[in-house]
Amino acid sequence: MKLNILKWTLGLLVVISFVSCNYNSNRMLKTPKDYKFAAPPTDSNPLYVIAVSDILEFKLYTNDGTSLVDFTAIDGGGAGVARQQVGQVQYLIDYDGFCKLPIVGRIELRGKTLREAEKHLEEIYSKYYIKPFVVLRVQNRRVTVFTGGGGSGKVVPLNNENVTLIEALGLAGGLTNDSKAKRIKVVRGDLSNPQVFLFDLSTIDGLKTIDFPLQANDIIYVEFRNNFVREAIRDIAPIVSLITSTLTLIIVIDRLGAE
Repeated sequence: MKLNILKWTLGLLVVISFVSCNYNSNRMLKTPKDYKFAAPPTDSNPLYVIAVSDILEFKLYTNDGTSLVDFTAIDGGGAGVARQQVGQVQYLIDYDGFCKLPIVGRIELRGKTLREAEKHLEEIYSKYYIKPFVVLRVQNRRVTVFTGGGGSGKVVPLNNENVTLIEALGLAGGLTNDSKAKRIKVVRGDLSNPQVFLFDLSTIDGLKTIDFPLQANDIIYVEFRNNFVREAIRDIAPIVSLITSTLTLIIVIDRLGAE
């Protein structure tokens, strides 16, 4: 009987060792210790830059804004239209950075701020209208935020042109008790070869490094603190309970057989 209990004990130790190897297996976006993070942008103009897959709400007025041009009648829902509603038409920035607009056709807008794009389109449409006035707005800007621990994330819409990292964290509910304020990653760009920025907001000095706008589809990930004891207990507890119940059953059966 003692030999059997010893075997079960050794088996338990093996299981514990196996579970320990999977500690923190739910952690995302790991980077090696020698990983070289990208330098935060230093552009003094903290404005949103138009990117591929953005959906633009586009309005054109004439005479410096006195009369709205009805593109719903002109475009007719042709190629390039992302969505059409009463009084407005929304256009998609294609994979090559161009956007197909009424009358003027395909115009490259990727890489421009909204103000730059508006001015550029006003110059183009001046060939067809008197004193054109363009209003652009990106409708589908959003970022995904994981605030560390808890296993939950949140998609945060970027309703303003210059939503910053600290604002997005606030909109997502802030950091948790397990979050590492000094290990906040922002993943940007092509996911096959992304830029990864690292920020430290554990001190007030960290605010100096986040004065740049978030871009559509940025991923914000806050690392969480290691808690080996709690994680190990959580993972092992069901296994220990099962083994204990099994050992108890074996002991009872052995005693009944001895009687």
